[in-house]
Amino acid sequence: MYKSKVLVGCVLLMYVLFTINEFNGNDALSFSLDCLITPLIALMYVIFVRTKNIFFLLFILCYSISDLMGIVISFMPDDKAGNLNDIDYFVGNSLFILAYVFLVVKISKSLSLFYVLKNFKIHLIVLAILNVYLVYVLQVILEPNFNMENEYYLEMVYNIVMLLLLSVALLNYFYRDNKKSLYLFIGALCIVFSEVMQVAYFYIAQRSLLNFISTTLTLVAFYFFYQQAKLLNVLNEEERYMAME
Repeated sequence: MYKSKVLVGCVLLMYVLFTINEFNGNDALSFSLDCLITPLIALMYVIFVRTKNIFFLLFILCYSISDLMGIVISFMPDDKAGNLNDIDYFVGNSLFILAYVFLVVKISKSLSLFYVLKNFKIHLIVLAILNVYLVYVLQVILEPNFNMENEYYLEMVYNIVMLLLLSVALLNYFYRDNKKSLYLFIGALCIVFSEVMQVAYFYIAQRSLLNFISTTLTLVAFYFFYQQAKLLNVLNEEERYMAME
């Protein structure tokens, strides 16, 4: 219990120091502090959650490794960092994509595909239309900033996987309708809004408030992800009925 409180205190300290340095214009330090938050939460998950889900573990590890890569490269000398920035962009974003894929798989494994297709037809159509539109809008915003064609496709895959995560989490909540599925959906929703704030910060206006909101949403997302990891799925009515037969 004491060790968990120490780690929670470290996460909150990183967040407070990030906030102070972000609004004081210390971009390099605030970036490093921001990137330390998720690895600390991953450490908490590994140490204190007894029953671990392999896909959720892979999600949080991939996410953390990408953040740690950013810190390492930020401390490189300028002549070396310039050559590594492209590697960091492609490898780092690929790790984020992989992390979201693992989380999608983790959530999907608790869904009944037959039940979803049978009972959520309208939901699926609306989500598909909405996701296509959002991917299009995001690509329109990002496209003027691309230097290579590979960046366009990487960002497209990134956005598709990110919105797929939100859609699967929402369907899982409709299907399960319990606290665990609610926490997963809130976490996914916060992650998506955090990514949107990041896009606004990097490509529209580099204002400290946008970066602060993005980091805050990420912290809230991982809080709910961490909390849901300690809960078990409760059988819904259909599963109870099937179990009784």
